[in-house]
Amino acid sequence: METGVEKEAFPWHRGVYDAHCHPTDTIASQEDVPKMKARALVIMSTRGEDQDLVRQFADRYGVQSDTLHTLWDRGGHAGPTQLVPSFGWHPWFSHQIFDDSTSFRPGTHQLDAARHYKAVLTPSPDDEFVSSLPEPRPLSGFLDQLRGSLISFPFALVGEIGLDRSFRLPAHWTPSDEAKRKEGLTPGGREGRQLTSYRVQIDHQRKIMKAQLHLAGELGRPVSVHGVAAHGMVFETLKDTWQGHERKIRSKRERKRRSSAANAAHAHQVTTFDDKPEDGGVSAPRPYPPRICLHSYSGPLDALKQYLDPAVPAAVYFSFSRLVNFSSRSDKAVNVVRAVPNHRILVESDLHSAGAAMDDLLEDVTRLICEIKGWSLVEGIDTLARNWQNFVFGESNVK
Repeated sequence: METGVEKEAFPWHRGVYDAHCHPTDTIASQEDVPKMKARALVIMSTRGEDQDLVRQFADRYGVQSDTLHTLWDRGGHAGPTQLVPSFGWHPWFSHQIFDDSTSFRPGTHQLDAARHYKAVLTPSPDDEFVSSLPEPRPLSGFLDQLRGSLISFPFALVGEIGLDRSFRLPAHWTPSDEAKRKEGLTPGGREGRQLTSYRVQIDHQRKIMKAQLHLAGELGRPVSVHGVAAHGMVFETLKDTWQGHERKIRSKRERKRRSSAANAAHAHQVTTFDDKPEDGGVSAPRPYPPRICLHSYSGPLDALKQYLDPAVPAAVYFSFSRLVNFSSRSDKAVNVVRAVPNHRILVESDLHSAGAAMDDLLEDVTRLICEIKGWSLVEGIDTLARNWQNFVFGESNVK
C-alpha cells in the first residue's frame, strides 16, 4: 500500500559491491557495465562456454593493481564500475567433466563417454539422451585451465562451485526449442527447455567441487559456493578440506599464559608470528580456501554455528540476494540475516545481465538488509563494503 512517504535517497557514492553475478550469460550487457552505479561486481563462470567470456569481461573492466585504491573511495570519485573475475565449474554442469584418473577404457587413453554419463547421472540415461550431451572433458585439463586463469588474474576468485541435489538436466534441443531461442544468450544454459528426470550423482559433484577447493587453497583464493538441497553435504565437503588444520581453541588459562609470554618477548624485542591469520588468509599453500562465500545462502539457521565455529580456519561469509532469499514472504531469510555476524554478511544480485536491473536489485537487497539489521543506509553500505573488500582481498590487503 502506498504510504506517501518518500524513500531515503540511496547513497551510491559510499560504494556498493555485488558479491555474485552472471553478466556473461547475456553477452551484450558488457556494454552496460560502465554505466552502472555499483562500484564493483564479482562475475562468475559456470561452464565451458563462459570461461573465456569472463576473461574477456575482466580484460576490459577488471580491477587492476593501479586502480585498486579507487575501490575504497567513499566520496563518489571512484570512476566506472570494475569487475573481479571468478573462474570455476558449477555443479549443474559437473557431469560434463570426467575424472581422467579412473574413467579411461582399461589399457587405453580413450574415454567411453556413454559409460561416463551413465555412471554419473541418475537414473541412468538412455542412449538418445546421452548422444545429445557434449563430449566430456578431463578434470585434469580443466584444472590446468583454471590454474592458468587464476595466475593470469591475480585478484580472481574460484567460483561458482558447489553441490545441488535438486537440479535436473534439461532435455535435448527440439526444433520447437530452437525456434524459441533468444539471441544474445550464452550457449550451454537451460534456455527454457523442459527438464528431464536426470540428476548428477552427488558423489561426482563432490569430486569436482573438492578438486577446485584444493586448487583455491593452493593459490590462496577465495571461493563462491552454491548449495541447494545439500547444505549438510556442502559443509562436510568444505570440512574435509580443512581436516587436520583446525584452529586450536585455547583455554583462558593458556591464553593468559601466552599473553604473559608475548609481553615478555616484546620486552626483549622478540617478534612472534601466528601461522593462521585471523582473516582466514594463509601463510603457505593449504588444502582449503582462505575465504568462503555461501552465495544466496538458504540453509537453516542452526547451520550457521558450524561455519562460525572458532576452530574453522577459513573465514566464511554469507551472501543474500533479492531473487533467491527474499522472493517470498517467509521469515526464514530474515531470521538468518539477523543471526549472521555483522562482519560476515554480503549482498549480491545473482542476475544474468549487467545494467540498471542489476543496480536495482542491489539497492533493493541492501535496503532490506539494513532494515533487518537496524542499520542506517550509510552504516549498512559501509559495513557491507568493508565485508566485500575483506572477502575478496583479505583483511590484511585492505587499506
